[in-house]
Amino acid sequence: MDTLFFTLIGIGIVSSFIGTLAGGGGLITLPAMMLVGIPIQIGIATNKFSSGVAALTSVSYLLKNKHLSGKTIVMNVCIALAGGVSGALITSSMTERTMNIIALVLLIFAFIVTLKNKQWVSSVKETDKDTSIISNMMPFFIAAYDGGFGPGSSTFGILYYMHRKNTYTKAVQLTRVLILGSCLGAFIVFYQTGFVQWHYAIAMAIGSAVGSQIGLLALPKVPLKFAKYLLITILFLLIGQVLFKIV
Repeated sequence: MDTLFFTLIGIGIVSSFIGTLAGGGGLITLPAMMLVGIPIQIGIATNKFSSGVAALTSVSYLLKNKHLSGKTIVMNVCIALAGGVSGALITSSMTERTMNIIALVLLIFAFIVTLKNKQWVSSVKETDKDTSIISNMMPFFIAAYDGGFGPGSSTFGILYYMHRKNTYTKAVQLTRVLILGSCLGAFIVFYQTGFVQWHYAIAMAIGSAVGSQIGLLALPKVPLKFAKYLLITILFLLIGQVLFKIV
């Protein structure tokens, strides 16, 4: 095993740890992989596999402990699977510059929404939920974004489910299900297109599994306000990095 293998394990641990606490693990994963010389398409495919493994362990835990029903999990996975496939198919035909421009717009939006959102530090009462077509289709679009590029998709998911009047905890749980479906769909496409490099994928999967477990252990001790500020900082740094690449 070479140095890069262990470097990717380290990247997986850090990104999954932060992703567990506040979402946004992909904000670290892709830039870090590009920094060590991995092409963006291969980086995305690798991230889909490792994120999918981490999400699968999370969903298995939620199902085992009856935090979510099997019906809810299957329904959300199917929607996200379709979105993940769609996003990956679109991405495979895009240039890196186009992908970065799209990511920049979405990340700026996520940055603004995160700054304005106050529900990170309070519970949300179960009230009437938005049943509009756009709102109901949002998981598909979030999954498509995750399947196609990914940075910030967990954050989008958490904010969306909180907007649907779920508690923060429930929003995180539902987002893990969504990410499982989108990663599975995207991985199927990237595997067919030859972007999957198992040497990278296995290393990242190991790191992501370890990082998610550490994050779950640390989660009860980390104030949500700190998690929010952490995510805002990551968003700000990545916006600057993507903007630099475009310019």
